[in-house]
Amino acid sequence: MHIAVASQDFEHVTGHAGMARRFIVFAAEAGAPPHEVKRIELPQEQTIHSADPDASHPLDEVEVLIAGSAGGGFVNRMAQRGVMTVITAQTDPAQAVADYLSGKLAAPAPHDHSQDHDESEAGGCCCGAEAH
Repeated sequence: MHIAVASQDFEHVTGHAGMARRFIVFAAEAGAPPHEVKRIELPQEQTIHSADPDASHPLDEVEVLIAGSAGGGFVNRMAQRGVMTVITAQTDPAQAVADYLSGKLAAPAPHDHSQDHDESEAGGCCCGAEAH
């Protein structure tokens, strides 16, 4: 299993995952501690907030993405890519992965666009999606 952690400085877990450009990817295998396998640095146009949802993306290779914060739009976009988003208050990326693997972190529910809620003045949903 591959797990990405949003980390703008490659040292701490970063919030606002939709605009994050740097990620540490860990491999998690049964019977072994997770270990870093690579780092991803995205150009601005490939942040999840900006990326074409139908185009392939470097984060498509992971099963889980951990961040300090993520809006409903991000959670939904990643779910459409087959990636589960998990939020943590942990600041150490390796510890955040260990916490996920031990069951201490849970994924937020995807945002339900069928529910009535306020749309922003810009015409978009509160989660960042287009108005619906």
